[in-house]
Amino acid sequence: MIFKQRACEIINDFEFFNSWEEKYEHIISLGQELPDLKKQLKTDRNLIRGCQSKVWLHCEYKNKKLYFHADSDALITRGIVALVVHLYSGLSANDILSADIDVFSKIGLRGQLSMNRANGLSVMLDMVKNYGLKYCFNE
Repeated sequence: MIFKQRACEIINDFEFFNSWEEKYEHIISLGQELPDLKKQLKTDRNLIRGCQSKVWLHCEYKNKKLYFHADSDALITRGIVALVVHLYSGLSANDILSADIDVFSKIGLRGQLSMNRANGLSVMLDMVKNYGLKYCFNE
């Protein structure tokens, strides 16, 4: 399964770093690699409510796969959303709904985030799952 492979890659990448300072630098670099979200997609419809920073998540359904495009106005949050996009983009709705690894706990990130950021991450992941639910009957 593609999700499990991606999850293992992320977990292995984070095991390479010795400190949270290095891990945060890696998260920020992932955010910098995230393609800019088109301005016309930075709408209220794509804005995630409940995040401390502004985060936009757009889903495109094509060829029975969901493709996510995202952005944030904060460095660390942009890196976190880059991880979410990497994990889930290009998967089928059923693959998204059956994803059973909490990568963010496995890499220790959930325990490092402030309550607001942790809530924002949960809202992002819920939104991804909701898109999976929306399109699961199209498969």
